Amino acid sequence: MPQPPPQTTSNAIEIVKPSSSSSNVIFTNNRRIGDTPQPRQCRNVLIYGSCKYEGKGCSFQHPPRPDSSLEGPTEPVRMEPSRVASPISLQHLNAPEFVPSSIPYTTPSEATISSPTSITAIQIQIQNKDSHAFDAGSSGKSGQVYMDINHPITYPPNYHLYNKSAVPFPDIAGTQHGFFVSNDINYELQQRMHDIWAPPVHVSSPVPEEIHNYHSIVPLEALTLDRRKYFGHWYSSCYRATNTRSGQVYTLRRLENFRLTHESALASIEPWRQFYHPNIVSIREAFTTRAFNDSSLVLVYDYHPLSATLYDKYLKSRTPSGPSHRIAKIEPIDIIPEPVIWSFIIQIANAMKATHDRGLAFRVLDSTKVLLTGHSRIRINCCGMADLIGPEIADISTYHQEDIISFGRLMISLCCRTANPGSNYPKALDFIGRTYSLELKNALQFLVTPQLHPTHGSPKIIGQIFDFIGGRLLDEMDSIQLRSDSLESQLACELENGRLVRLLSKFGFINERPEFAHDFRWSETGDKYIVKLFRDFVFHSVDPNGHPVISLTHVLTHLNKLDSGSEEKLMLVSRDEQSCLVVSYKEVKRCVEAAFRELAIGPSAGTVF
Repeated sequence: MPQPPPQTTSNAIEIVKPSSSSSNVIFTNNRRIGDTPQPRQCRNVLIYGSCKYEGKGCSFQHPPRPDSSLEGPTEPVRMEPSRVASPISLQHLNAPEFVPSSIPYTTPSEATISSPTSITAIQIQIQNKDSHAFDAGSSGKSGQVYMDINHPITYPPNYHLYNKSAVPFPDIAGTQHGFFVSNDINYELQQRMHDIWAPPVHVSSPVPEEIHNYHSIVPLEALTLDRRKYFGHWYSSCYRATNTRSGQVYTLRRLENFRLTHESALASIEPWRQFYHPNIVSIREAFTTRAFNDSSLVLVYDYHPLSATLYDKYLKSRTPSGPSHRIAKIEPIDIIPEPVIWSFIIQIANAMKATHDRGLAFRVLDSTKVLLTGHSRIRINCCGMADLIGPEIADISTYHQEDIISFGRLMISLCCRTANPGSNYPKALDFIGRTYSLELKNALQFLVTPQLHPTHGSPKIIGQIFDFIGGRLLDEMDSIQLRSDSLESQLACELENGRLVRLLSKFGFINERPEFAHDFRWSETGDKYIVKLFRDFVFHSVDPNGHPVISLTHVLTHLNKLDSGSEEKLMLVSRDEQSCLVVSYKEVKRCVEAAFRELAIGPSAGTVF
């Protein structure tokens, strides 16, 4: 007959199911070998009389509650501790509630683990095949010996979160890199960051080192004498500069030889400073300067890397020569797709309606003042400049009518792919009617026709253009939402981009540790020695010629296999080449976790990330 295992002195208390044949609950640390494990009763029931996690994930046994449907709602029955034969003393009845490991809770950014030697109270160890081991620790308060739900003990997750997508969306691009950000988005973002600090391309005249609160002045366009005049008889030039205080990069639009009549005129841009719209380039400030050896007016706008005007994108190489301004013959392949035209109309109309509703007006709107910032995103530039350099000489409703007509001329220029469509709008509209849909032709005809509303006798407003847009607005909304889902899915691919850094941090904690638990050879023995050999294999390898292997691909490949716990085998050779070990990445990962866990719960345990 097998003998039961000898009793050992332990502070752990095993929670077992009470016997149905006994009126009292009896706790024991002994169980005969071969007995079937019985369900364990929840400790919350023993201490508090009920468990608020019953039916919500608690995997322990809860006694049936009496049927109270006939008696009406009553308070939960609370068991008296004196009626339960339990070795738990009364001083532990004020302990926090036991939270099963299967119950989710909010993980704080940092959690601490106290030394096991400082734990003087009872620790409960719960073993369940369906849940992880429960690690108990002291929260620093006297009498609190169980896990505090407000300050739980946390470890890095022993699983990875690499998923193809957290947001279901059709893979329009057909990319094969589903686990990481696509190469196109990665390349585009890198190019934008490079453009912010790119050296100047057009340097034809010296520029000052610092202007007002801005430094690193870089021209964004050629400073030649054949530049187009912006407004009236003032030349303008554009620069990129960095703010001295914030470090942000901005665009400086300079008007040369401009003399401000009074400083109070700068207040005219205040309504534009307080106005933000996703299709308008925001203005930050305006000031005068003599840093260019003249009296210049400088307006500061937000900087959008790799942006281009509609003139440079679609019209610069298509401008016809000669005074006739006749529409050039355009091949079908050169025509801007109609969905793109409708997208431009919707975005500009949206920005214009928001501007007119605030009592403002663009006053100058052409292909050189509209930026294309990527993926058909339109932003209207140079807003507020006309209010600053040209006083209002007409009613605001007159400027609104001019904005609408300028809007129509801009869209006709894009449809005809010419910067100077002239005043022969019937011929241009006839070309648009043969190339595009009738709805687009009617919308542009409404914009360029300077007439009053035939029904009410009032001037037309920009809001009436949405009657012509109709269902195109829904298509634009669908496109925006699909784009948002695509970017959110790409962002989810970067959710686990810090796992390798966390893995390397564990290597740093383990390898070459001079002393731990009074053991000066701790990092050279056991699992720690395998971790050291793997570190040498990844970072200290040499090629057949004896040259160091500094390939980032080599490092990332093996670290990713280690992080995923691959079953693939590899051979680790000692530094003296006298011994070698053939292990799998999964076994090396187990060694790393075991060594790190030993550090975390050791006598000098501190913050665990």
